[in-house]
Amino acid sequence: MKKILVLLMTLALLVACFAGCGPKEEKKETIVVGYTIYSPMNYFDEDGETLIGFDTDLAKAVFEGLGYEVMFQEIDWDSKYTDVNSGTIDCIWNGFTCNSKDDDGIERSQKVDFSYNYMENRQVIVVKKDSGITKAADLKGKTGAAESGSAGETYAKGFDGIIYKGCPKQTDCLNEVNAMTADFAVLDAQLAKSYCGKGNYADLQIVDDLSSDVEYYAIGFKKGSDLTAKVNEQLVKLAENGTIKKIAEKYDVLNTTILDYADQVK
Repeated sequence: MKKILVLLMTLALLVACFAGCGPKEEKKETIVVGYTIYSPMNYFDEDGETLIGFDTDLAKAVFEGLGYEVMFQEIDWDSKYTDVNSGTIDCIWNGFTCNSKDDDGIERSQKVDFSYNYMENRQVIVVKKDSGITKAADLKGKTGAAESGSAGETYAKGFDGIIYKGCPKQTDCLNEVNAMTADFAVLDAQLAKSYCGKGNYADLQIVDDLSSDVEYYAIGFKKGSDLTAKVNEQLVKLAENGTIKKIAEKYDVLNTTILDYADQVK
């Protein structure tokens, strides 16, 4: 009887060993995406719980296709370079204008590596409908709000004689105009079109004649990151299989979304 018990215990230990020594499920590497609240690119749904938007969905499609887990981290836009260079985030994916200079006069492409351009944009001037602002000369002596560290800040400061007011977020700039603590705001066209003339911003409008030249959105990575090439390959793949078009249609940005990367592939 003792021999039988010993044999059974030995078999049980062997089974436990084989079960414990079997192949373990590999834990996926996590990619941290830096963003700010910016409709229609990155924002929360009506319940305020789920992050959605064109950039959000595209980032998920790209990184999940590459085998990564994706985590989104809200950042202070003015600290984006510090965050990506320190490794706090792996990339800046939030309507990041790549073909412009920062307020220090340095090209953004000298500070980070950019992916392929994936969307067109412009800087636009937003005012109250009864402001009387229709041309550049009307901005002189007026207070203009823009997101600190943004392409909008650079564009705003290019107008002669304005009083500049920096804000943490683009939506804060809209609120400044609404509250009449600023005469105009400089915003990305995608965001401005998403808000102006609707809800709490029904009294705001875009001054089309004061829009900037075309800009391009791209994803920013730390200099030398091997993620840049991987993401570029995935963007091409998702454009070819129709995924990017589908996401663009979902968020009504198809008219400015780039669907063919042939002229960017080196």
